[in-house]
Amino acid sequence: MKVGIGQDSHRFDFEDTSKKLILGGVVFEGEPPLKGNSDADVILHSITNAISGVTCVNILGEISDDLCLNKGITDSSVYLREALKHLKDHKIVHLSISIECKRPKISPRINEIRKNLSFLLGIPEDCIGITATSGEELTPFGQGLGIQVISIVTVI
Repeated sequence: MKVGIGQDSHRFDFEDTSKKLILGGVVFEGEPPLKGNSDADVILHSITNAISGVTCVNILGEISDDLCLNKGITDSSVYLREALKHLKDHKIVHLSISIECKRPKISPRINEIRKNLSFLLGIPEDCIGITATSGEELTPFGQGLGIQVISIVTVI
């Protein structure tokens, strides 16, 4: 058994009206997008980093930059699939995600995010725990300036 922890955070881009806010592969209409070269899906980035913590192959960095900047691939699910390739004969058995943000409201969309993550990772929805907090507005994330996600993945 191995456990990996991943973190990612992005600021909101209040000026970009062409981009959508995407979290866990789910589009949140009417919300500002996150800044980033890719779609800036901070949930998928955090999970990708957690998998990298298990495989010791960093996807976010040179590999994602090549995919995004040189090949024009901005869909973070592609980066996640790249990370999954490096698990080889290990299998994800559980994922726990903690999201800190003031906006958008995450709780009403948790089941939708879990369903999409279940599909992307090939694990049952009941093996994916998602919590959300504003953190009492103590950090820039809780103050509405961006979103932070911490993910823990367990593999066997």
